[in-house]
Formats: sequence, structure tokens, C-alpha cells
Amino acid sequence: MIKRALISVYDKSGILELVKFLRKNNVEIISTGGTFKYLKENNIEVTEISEITGSCEMLDGRVKTLHPIIHGGILAMRDNKEHMETLRERNIETIDMVVVNLYPFFEKVKEDLSFEEKVEFIDIGGPTMLRAAAKNFKDVVVLSNVLDYKRVINEIEENQDVSLKTRKVLAGKVFNLMSAYDAAISNFLLQEEEEYPEYLSVSYKKLQSLRYGENPHQSAVYYGSCETKGAMNSFKVLNGKELSYNNIKDVDIAWKVACEFDDEIACCALKHNTPCGVAIGDTVLDAYKKAYECDSVSIFGGIVAVNRTIDEDTAKEMSKIFLEVIIAPNYTEEALEILKSKKNLRVLECKVKPSNKNYMVSVDGGILVQEEDKKLIDELNVVTKKKPTDDEIKDMLFAMKVVKYVKSNAIVVAKDNMAIGIGGGQVNRIWAACEALERGKGATVLASDAFFPFRDVVEECAKYNIKAIIQPGGSIRDDESIQECDKHNIGMVMTGIRHFKH
Repeated sequence: MIKRALISVYDKSGILELVKFLRKNNVEIISTGGTFKYLKENNIEVTEISEITGSCEMLDGRVKTLHPIIHGGILAMRDNKEHMETLRERNIETIDMVVVNLYPFFEKVKEDLSFEEKVEFIDIGGPTMLRAAAKNFKDVVVLSNVLDYKRVINEIEENQDVSLKTRKVLAGKVFNLMSAYDAAISNFLLQEEEEYPEYLSVSYKKLQSLRYGENPHQSAVYYGSCETKGAMNSFKVLNGKELSYNNIKDVDIAWKVACEFDDEIACCALKHNTPCGVAIGDTVLDAYKKAYECDSVSIFGGIVAVNRTIDEDTAKEMSKIFLEVIIAPNYTEEALEILKSKKNLRVLECKVKPSNKNYMVSVDGGILVQEEDKKLIDELNVVTKKKPTDDEIKDMLFAMKVVKYVKSNAIVVAKDNMAIGIGGGQVNRIWAACEALERGKGATVLASDAFFPFRDVVEECAKYNIKAIIQPGGSIRDDESIQECDKHNIGMVMTGIRHFKH
């Protein structure tokens, strides 16, 4: 039976209903600072914790509950005679329920606050009480989540107590919360000194359950970072069905591609996590039409990302075909009205640029962590007799930005700021090149994510009248590729930077 409850909450949501229910069931309420004041203002009979401990709050409220009378009352095992005798000797009463939610460090660490201000939102007393109560879950009901108040109320109404099964679950939720809370604090304090600390601490919160994963037989859920404000935990859904696992993966890449071109109006069309059309335009409509023309077949049922406001004319054009998702920083009222006429079309608004520092992927029994691929080139080293023109260099840099997001082996051929041929995911480079060149007839430049192991890619380029090539270089056969370029009057630039995307 619950006779005494300690209530100390930052988020007051639902607390009045819970406390009124407890008082109705003759549970004594003890509380701290702001919570005590809030309950008193709402005519709840409550005892301030300083009356229990005999000690006033100190150090600007940093010390309120850190006291043997409080933690003895929480941690004493009721079926341990020595524990209970100690409580009697020291005149300590048991605490049977702990209701605590924490200072909002998750939210504040993302805000534009000083380091010192953020430190003040690191909760100490709350986590200490929660951990103590969770350890002693057989004897203490612990509530760390507002959403669990109703569950506890229902069980007490039905059974006059909370079941051991529920107590265990609630305790598990505490340690689940604390692992994320501590991870966020750890990463905040270590971020400037240790890029890869000894232990991988991650802090993510479930945003939504998904209908399924990549395939219908796979379960899936979507977690968002508690530490950083990124594009994929900040977008707004303005229209359409619930996002799927594949939608979210695809939107992430499409948005990253569009945002590669900060200073230009850009559009990325994407299918199955690979760009199928990317273009820069003078207007949003121009950029979209060019991206569409890159591959008018694959864009059907795909994802479209635009890095500028979508206007009415662009929305009309987009509405001509079936698209799964559109993402942009903004929409005109007219554009949004047109797009919303398609009830299943997911329309996303995202004003946040990609900001991840690291990229993680799970393997069986481990996690691989690397920094995001944010560097484009080391240098533009012309290695052939022919020097590429300024326009060719612009197209090569454009193509190299796109090739970063194509599965290796990756080749992109382009012309006039359009990626008109994309070949990726092949087990050898010549297949990727042939695929891109065949699709991108009329292209003038070719970009490769890695070096050419043989001259065969250059030979293929010559058949399609490619004028310039950009690639990292570094093969023991670089000279053969250079000679082949000179033979066909093709300019070649080496960058020194590889962009594998496995």
C-alpha cells in the first residue's frame, strides 16, 4: 500500500489529477520548492520537504532532497529487519512513491544558451531520487513519465495497489531515461575535447512507431536525437499520410543533396535512397523541371527536395506526377493549397540544414562511427594537356557534390548544372560508368567517387564525347588514364579526396 509520496516535478502536466487521487486515497504528500508552491496554490494538503529533513534548501536550490531522511525512506527494503530497525532508530518514515521529472536538459542543450546556463539545467537531486526508487522498485512506485500517471491510478483503483510487474516496468523506464539523460550530458561536456570517447553514449527519444521497416515483415520505430536539432527531427508534416521507414531515409538524403547547394536554387529527385535527378536552376520551377528531365521515369513515386520556397507554378508542375514526399523550407499559400489537394502526398516543411557531425551504422555486435563526409576536394589538380574550361569546372564540382550521395561505385555525368546520368551501387567502376553514360547522353563532364583502376572508364568517356573528368586520383595506373585522356583530348582534374558511400 502507498502511504507516502514524494512529488518533485519540473513539468506540472497531469500532476494535479494524480495528487488529488492520492490524497483521496489517504496518501501523504511531501514536496519541494516550485512543486510545493504549485500544490499549495491549488489547495492540496502537502508538506514541504524541509519540514521532513529539518534542513532548508541551499546553494540556490541545488541541495533540497540530498538527505539521509529522504534516501533512507526510499531505499529501505521493507522485508529487511535491519533496514527497518535503522529507520525506527533514526525516526525515518518510508516513502512509498516517488514522482519526479527532470530539468529539461534535452531541450535546453539545443538552445542558444551559454555553457554556464546549460550546466544549470543538469539535474542532480531528481536523478538521485529516481535511481534510488527504481533500485527499490519492489517497495517503491517510481514515476518519471507523465504518460504513466493514468496507468498507476487505474491499478490502484482496481487493486488498491500497484502490481510488481508494473513497478518493474516503471523502474526500467527510469534507467532508460537516465541512460539517455546522462548520455546527453556526457556528450555536451566532452564534445570539444573527445570526438570519440571511450564509451559510445547516445541519447535518442522515440518520435513515432512505424507501420513497418524496409519491408512489411520488419518492425520499425523512429527515434530523434535529444542532443541536437537536426533536419530530420525538426521538420513539420503539412499534409499526407504518415511517413514510413523508407520515406524518412530517403528524405534525409534528398534534403542533404539539396542543401549542398546553399548559394543556388537546387532540386533533388531521389528514389530508393539514391539521387535520380539533381539540378540547379534560375528559379525553383526551373530547378525542378531540370531535375525531372534528368530521369523522368525514376522520379515517379519518388522524393523531391528543394532548397527554396515552392511557389504556385512549381506546385502545379509537381502535381502532374505521383510523388511520395516533397520537402522544402517553405511554401506559398497557393502552392500548399495545390499540393494538399493530393491527400496522400506527404508535404514537409524543413527550415533546418543538415547538422550531423557523425554517421553511425550498426553491424552484428557493434556500431561503426565516422564523421560525416563534408569535405569536397583537397585541390583541383589538372593532370592532362587539356585544361578544362571554367564552365566545365563548374559542372564537375556540381557533379562531385552529387556523387557524394550515390552508392559506390558511383559515377555522375552532367551538363549545365544537371546530373543527367547517374550510375551507382555497382561492383566495378566500368559498369557504373557505362550505366551513367548511357543514361546521360549529351553530358560533357564525368565525376567519379574514387580513382580509376584502369583506363577503361576514359575509353568509355571518349565514346560519349565527354570533355572533362573529375576524380580523386591515387591509382598506380593513373598515368594510363591520363595518357588516354590526352589521346582523346579530354581534360582531367584530380582532387585528392575519395567519396565512397557503401
